Amino acid sequence: MNTTTAPTTDGALSHLQVLDLSRVLAGPWASQMLADMGAEVIKIEHPERGDDTRGWGPPYLKDPQGNDVESAYFLCTNRNKQSVALDMATPEGQRQIRELALRSDVLIENFKVGGLARYGLDYATLSALNPRLIYCSITGFGQTGPYAQRPGYDFMVQGMGGLMSLTGVPDGEDGAGPMKVGVALTDVLTGLHAVAGILAAVAWRERSGLGQHIDLALLDVQVSCLANQALSHLVTGQSPRRLGNAHPSIVPYQSFPTADGEMILAVGNDSQFASLCQEAGHAEWAADPRFATNAARVAHRGELVPLLRQVTVQRTTAQWIDALETANVPCGPINTLEQVFADPHVQARGLRVDLPHPLAGTAPAVASPLRFSRTPVQYRWAAPALGAHTEPILARLRETPVPDA
Repeated sequence: MNTTTAPTTDGALSHLQVLDLSRVLAGPWASQMLADMGAEVIKIEHPERGDDTRGWGPPYLKDPQGNDVESAYFLCTNRNKQSVALDMATPEGQRQIRELALRSDVLIENFKVGGLARYGLDYATLSALNPRLIYCSITGFGQTGPYAQRPGYDFMVQGMGGLMSLTGVPDGEDGAGPMKVGVALTDVLTGLHAVAGILAAVAWRERSGLGQHIDLALLDVQVSCLANQALSHLVTGQSPRRLGNAHPSIVPYQSFPTADGEMILAVGNDSQFASLCQEAGHAEWAADPRFATNAARVAHRGELVPLLRQVTVQRTTAQWIDALETANVPCGPINTLEQVFADPHVQARGLRVDLPHPLAGTAPAVASPLRFSRTPVQYRWAAPALGAHTEPILARLRETPVPDA
């Protein structure tokens, strides 16, 4: 049977309305992903301050006259959304948000535990009015446990959740010490988990007719994403140590100096190692009992890595990459972001997009990595101006009766 069809004009989630009460990164990252897939996302912001990240700059997007328009931080995670400025501290704001919740499929919030109950916007209250509502709460430490009332931020959780203990220069070397990842990775991973959980709840609602509460904690996400490092600890009882750019279980799998910088070698099997040795002019290393298998190379990394370093500095990064790619040895440069977006493959994949912006004309954005054959991601507009959609959304509330709970 031929199943080839033309892409539809509707996104995969165009049947969903999402009420976004979240700020900063984890929640907005999730709602932006849902918006990219076609969901209508209504972002509630304070009428004066807006989302905290509107003020997190520089850098700022500028208008044609060179005036600051919007922070890059806010732009990175709020495209395709509608901004509605309401003050939930007022009875009228609470009423309007509640009416939006009654019409929504999904609500995302990242207030402190219990913080929305005083406004009548908590899960217990809203689910009684709209049993189909999928309500996703994102906090630092979850709805239960001794830390539940603590505020949580990505940097804190990278430390508390063990990631920083695994990241940074090894003890005994210059600059030794734990290091955070260069982006707020815990927030981003939490946003991804929120999307997965929300879509699972949508699928279950199709069978049951009922929504549910999703309790998502940054600390839980961080610990769960320690992956092989967490299991290494659980099976041995030992805490893995920092290895800088090296890998605890694969050698050579790290950065190496070249004549003009550094490159990454990611040798995943013995065949690739033999090809590397051949290209390096030391085919005998592949037969050396110390290096012939990955397990042996891990045990003797202290001997092998210095030998490789003596060889890699003899050519430039580009020369090594050209040679090793031909030899089927995984390798690559360590690019700046300028080099990333100038890369021909990145450009061919369309990872930069330019979106209409009401004040700047256009605003750059990083494309979604999702490639759907039938319901492609849609880039409708850049992050909205504060309150840009308040009037049309409130007018719709007045014109549309509240659906039966």
